[in-house]
Amino acid sequence: MTSVVIDPGPGVPEGLTIPAGELTERFARASGPGGQGVNTTDSRVQLSFDIAASTTLTDAQRVRLLRHLAGRLVETTLTVDASEHRSQFQNRKAARERMAATLRAALAPPPPARRPTRRTRGSNERRLAAKRIQAEKKRNRRCHEG
Repeated sequence: MTSVVIDPGPGVPEGLTIPAGELTERFARASGPGGQGVNTTDSRVQLSFDIAASTTLTDAQRVRLLRHLAGRLVETTLTVDASEHRSQFQNRKAARERMAATLRAALAPPPPARRPTRRTRGSNERRLAAKRIQAEKKRNRRCHEG
């Protein structure tokens, strides 16, 4: 079993490697294509990572992950599934990539707050002119009916 590698990026400037010892893999039979082999091969992979028990994460990273992934966690464990490939090896690789992407997204800092801006004078004038034209159109329809 290999470790999960998170490349350097926002929130993880030096990158992060979660050793294989902190990951738990389970295998099951996957549904979908595969012919007769689908009934005999345990190709579906469930990869689990206990965030609270990890020695790799800093306290700040642990708190951030627990807060951002709260809806996806079972107690403090994050689990990802991979069953899109026929081979267990490819599913193991896909599960690690999915785990790394999920952790990278959760560790990234929030985007900067939007600074409210005002409409430009020109855009405001164009908007009001369009409203005047629309109102004139409606007024003309009212006068000619009846």
